[in-house]
Amino acid sequence: MGIPDEDLGPAWLRDYGNGIEADIERLGEFGAQLDAEVREHYAPHLEILQEDVMVELPNPAAEFAELTSFLQTHRNAQQKTNNLAFTFREATGGFAEAAQQVSEKYGDVDAFAAARVSDIEAAFNRTAVAPVPPGTDPAPSGTNDSGVS
Repeated sequence: MGIPDEDLGPAWLRDYGNGIEADIERLGEFGAQLDAEVREHYAPHLEILQEDVMVELPNPAAEFAELTSFLQTHRNAQQKTNNLAFTFREATGGFAEAAQQVSEKYGDVDAFAAARVSDIEAAFNRTAVAPVPPGTDPAPSGTNDSGVS
């Protein structure tokens, strides 16, 4: 009995190098450290970013169409940056949690032997940046948990 096709990776990449290896037992440790890093050193700065983005600029005179257009574009860029910053926090936290779950579930040698790529992908697909299933609408791009829209 050979390795199932789903565990071999893309056909065009199967003969490339020696592959990527991960120490499943240490994956949980990695996940915990990543989660702590995000909570302690990244998340505290999000409030400062949000405060800067929330500053309302005065509207220019209607005669300045270019300035009005620029300020709208600028505000959209600020909002997207803010959304991405919060999404990064959520996605990284989800990645850390998935790493810990994989380590707990497959850290044992016998469990690791039974691990399938689809099981690992399922754990990581529960993160905030998981691919959107076909036929479903992604979350609106103008909202996040920061309260800014």
